[in-house]
Amino acid sequence: MTLRRAAAADAEAVAAIWNAEIREGVSTFTTVEKTSEQVRAVIEAEAAAFFVAERAGQIVGFATYGAFRGGPGYARTVEHTVYLTPSARGQGLGRALLGQLEDAAKAAGHHVMVAGVGSENAAGIAFHKTMGFQEVGRLPEVGRKFHRWMDLVLLQKML
Repeated sequence: MTLRRAAAADAEAVAAIWNAEIREGVSTFTTVEKTSEQVRAVIEAEAAAFFVAERAGQIVGFATYGAFRGGPGYARTVEHTVYLTPSARGQGLGRALLGQLEDAAKAAGHHVMVAGVGSENAAGIAFHKTMGFQEVGRLPEVGRKFHRWMDLVLLQKML
């Protein structure tokens, strides 16, 4: 398994992983799938903050971060995303990707990393707590997906 910075050529594989979670998962409340072109643009714009996990020539996961909120007061706080293919889960790839992402965020001068996790994603919440994130809030029924309201759990880690 190789961890590396994402390249524009990875956009289609990353979009496939992201879109599977958008269609089937509860870790994002987004229901609009991402095009390869949109993902390519994000990879190019956020090159220092976008990593992929590759196994046997296949992209099996990715991690990225971006601004938490606009404005200069939030400039040192980032929110991240980590997704793996189902076959790559439970093997330490998520931990490795998030560790790489945290290192990149620290090197860029960021102070806090935030995770917004759907409350129905118990594995995602447990994963973040294992990685040193602390739950700092719950926003009841702020997301809607699969014809039901869902809560958002906010976790954070000081870098």
